[in-house]
Amino acid sequence: MHQALYRKYRPKSFDGDLGVVGQDHVTSVLKYESEHGRFSHAYLFCGPRGTGKTSCAKILAKAVNCEHPVNGNPCGTCFACRSIDDGTAADVLEMDAASNTGVDYIRDIKEAVTYVPAALKKRIYIIDEVHMLSTSAFNALLKTLEEPPEHVIFILATTEFHKLPATVVSRCQRFDFRRIRTEVLAERLLRIAELESIPLEKDAAILLSKQAQGGMRDAISLFELTAAGGHEVTTDRVKEILGLAGIETQYKAAVAVSKNDASSVFRIIGAVDASSKDIAVFWAELIGFWRDMLVYKNLSDEDKASYLDYTEPEMRLLHDAARRLSPEALRYHFTLMDDALRDMARLPQTKRLTAELTLLRMGDASLDSSSEALLARIAALEEKVSLLEEQASRIAAGSFTAPQRPADEPLMPLEKSAPDESPAHPAQPEPAQNEANPVENEKAGSGMVPILDLSAVADRLVEKNPMGASFLAQGEGFVSADKTRVLIRVANEFERNMLVSPENHQSLLSALKLCGITAPGASVEIATGAKPKAKTAPDDIAEF
Repeated sequence: MHQALYRKYRPKSFDGDLGVVGQDHVTSVLKYESEHGRFSHAYLFCGPRGTGKTSCAKILAKAVNCEHPVNGNPCGTCFACRSIDDGTAADVLEMDAASNTGVDYIRDIKEAVTYVPAALKKRIYIIDEVHMLSTSAFNALLKTLEEPPEHVIFILATTEFHKLPATVVSRCQRFDFRRIRTEVLAERLLRIAELESIPLEKDAAILLSKQAQGGMRDAISLFELTAAGGHEVTTDRVKEILGLAGIETQYKAAVAVSKNDASSVFRIIGAVDASSKDIAVFWAELIGFWRDMLVYKNLSDEDKASYLDYTEPEMRLLHDAARRLSPEALRYHFTLMDDALRDMARLPQTKRLTAELTLLRMGDASLDSSSEALLARIAALEEKVSLLEEQASRIAAGSFTAPQRPADEPLMPLEKSAPDESPAHPAQPEPAQNEANPVENEKAGSGMVPILDLSAVADRLVEKNPMGASFLAQGEGFVSADKTRVLIRVANEFERNMLVSPENHQSLLSALKLCGITAPGASVEIATGAKPKAKTAPDDIAEF
């Protein structure tokens, strides 16, 4: 008979391979008590689901009765350990308080504790979801819980600690189980995949771990679901099975809202609706992304990496999205998104319409007269005034040189995206590596002028290469006087590789041409070593 993976790989020891992970503050104390034989008469394990409460309770039951403990861990080979693992130990009783809430259930326990164990050293009562007991049942349990016989130990487990009476909590040794970190969950999934001979990508393991929200059982169950049928577990497979849109789609939505780009909004929601993804699930992911943008704008650089659960490329997407929206706009958006989520739950048949209209309202605060919308509009105006004042001061100081654009080649508005004029998209050779300090050489020798802002070009790439677009927006650009050569510098080699592939290189050439930066037949070189920007102008203020 098939056994679920989360049951097959339930931890059987406090530490070691496939032991309990992510709860060192709990297992270290339990190991010490086991090693020195100093067990409490009652334990209380509380914490979120799937974090190891029941597993630790069973391991503790083995440690109490083990004939040959090893450094505080049960040996796993003696009669007591084997019978508890098999579920045949008559002296270890695991009970579900959710289905046995009455006082009669507790009275049966009070009568049974008077009898000595049949085969083991101590009788263990594991009461799961103990918060479900009635008030009378708790009152009946109090005296026995405070002074049980020497041969009895109670282990209570709950996911809702706040529902327990203080009189019960005070009689137990309390342990708080925490949500398990994403990287720890991913390591366990990779280990199980190795033992089960199931191909699992590391990025897919991280994505599964994020969806588990700190629960080991949920992470393993999701992994088993995505691996069903012998499939290789990739990020695309995880997104398809779980109906996830992914951070790139969330980033596209943020860009569309920041530009009030209605056509992009309809394309994004239409693509989500046409796929296997649920719009309500996508909307919940989008709310999470908006929350992460607000967190990003309020944390120091040192805290961002530890607080936000993102890889480095994903963090760059988050950074580029966050720079486009003010904190006031984000708070205004949260009001609209929360209302939309409730409407989707109340009227599921209108989820697509609700998502489209809400994103349009988020992009144009003038459609709303609420105080949050007014604050968002005021913040946007203040930001534009601040940037204009900064540019004016730079011009007055002589530190700003705006590139001149011929009158017959105007900048094409972003709202009216022209089709790509290259019919066949011929493959372009990869640009050669640049020598040291290429930008300085070009500026000094060929009279290249800086491109004030690459955001407009980056916006052209969002649909085809969102990751590369975010890198480009934070890079540095220079164009020759005759507009036949462009030099772009990004932060590192990874970002460069996202832009120099033949397909992405051709898209970049088309974007530069559509924005009026280059002439036909121009070439683009990509270098590394761009300096981080302190402040970036919005798309509607930037010259290029």
